[in-house]
Amino acid sequence: MSFLALLALLLSLRIAISDLYARRVPNAWLLAGAGGAALGLLGMQLAGRPAEVSDHLLGAAAGLVALLPFHLIGWMGAGDVKYFAVLGLLLGLHALLPVWLGASALAGAHVLCVVGLPRLRALLPLPLQQLQARAAQQWRQHPALVQMQRARQGRVGIPFAAYLAFATLAWVLWPAAGAGV
Repeated sequence: MSFLALLALLLSLRIAISDLYARRVPNAWLLAGAGGAALGLLGMQLAGRPAEVSDHLLGAAAGLVALLPFHLIGWMGAGDVKYFAVLGLLLGLHALLPVWLGASALAGAHVLCVVGLPRLRALLPLPLQQLQARAAQQWRQHPALVQMQRARQGRVGIPFAAYLAFATLAWVLWPAAGAGV
């Protein structure tokens, strides 16, 4: 595993935890990832591999350009866009499409669950509906969930950066997906 792939893996773990818990993508971690990528790319350049360096720089630009319109119309947070650009810098242009497709599939499944489960609940027999309502009420009052809601500070939405992170983990760790990483 290359230095940049390892850095992408470590950054993705941190981003997934932060986005799932607090719906935040910390700029400090993105800057650290970009700084590490710059060092790795400098090493590639000094080793005489400029074609690889340009693939990574194109990946950063493509990652930014691909998701920026979704941020501008309010469908995505800026952290998601910046994280995708850093992933492009770390993994190169060739990794962006599979990572984006994997993350989009996970986000789609998330939407189906959020939209579909309440509708399925109406199909349950009344005693099961009441049991589910009591369980949901107890869950909402659980201290861990209350603390997580406080950490989110009202931020809602799909944790797309976490889904990008999961797809990145698959790309880096699954040899068939990330061949050459």
